[in-house]
Amino acid sequence: MSRRPSIEEALKKVSSRYELVHAATKRVKQLLERGEDIFIRDKTKGELIKKTFQAIEDVAHGKVRVVKLKKEGSSD
Repeated sequence: MSRRPSIEEALKKVSSRYELVHAATKRVKQLLERGEDIFIRDKTKGELIKKTFQAIEDVAHGKVRVVKLKKEGSSD
């Protein structure tokens, strides 16, 4: 049986599903800079993992920092 990304854990690190998608998209782009293949090899188990899966895992495990930007004119 294949593993599934821990989306529930990743959602605890962000404020919305939209933010998770945005963070994961940026992370996938970073991973693609290392090579065009859509898979990477898990270092511990040796299995192939999609970069999209790895991106969500990275958010879930706190390996990706989500920075919230203020909107112009905002007093927050």
